Amino acid sequence: MEITEGPTLARRAERHTLGIRAFVPCRGMLAERDRLERELLRWIKASGTPDAGPIFMRLHLVDMKGIMEIEVGLVVPKPLKGDQRVRPGVIPAGEYATLTYRGEDVRSNGHLIDWVTEQGLEFDRDRTPEGDAFASRCEIWVTDPRTERRKKQRFVQLDFLIRSGPTTGRI
Repeated sequence: MEITEGPTLARRAERHTLGIRAFVPCRGMLAERDRLERELLRWIKASGTPDAGPIFMRLHLVDMKGIMEIEVGLVVPKPLKGDQRVRPGVIPAGEYATLTYRGEDVRSNGHLIDWVTEQGLEFDRDRTPEGDAFASRCEIWVTDPRTERRKKQRFVQLDFLIRSGPTTGRI
């Protein structure tokens, strides 16, 4: 694992997106992520959508032993229309715990999670019977997957929204 930036806190503006959501078992999630990425890139090309980037994976619901709700999407400069499969969305503004890495995604995620805990911060998430529902937990591909096919060579930015209010006193 090579950490190139962070962990740190960063204020992010609201970002408009187009993405494809899917419910997938945790086991096999990365293969589904890759399939959704290919589908999204074909859709962008076929629809003539401005290719603003970057591409990301967002974890809406996390259950490490069960079903995950993921989204593979593209950040766009303004709200754009999608279709039945590719839908518009928003990554909310706020204060994010962030880390940029290359290499091992599980260890990098764990490192950021540990850092947030050590700082006395909390993720903006709700614990539900289905799993942890995150307000915004993103893996943003800094390196475009169309220019670097080798996943272990890509730089990825983790952006996890921190809970605001009296709990953290940050926002």
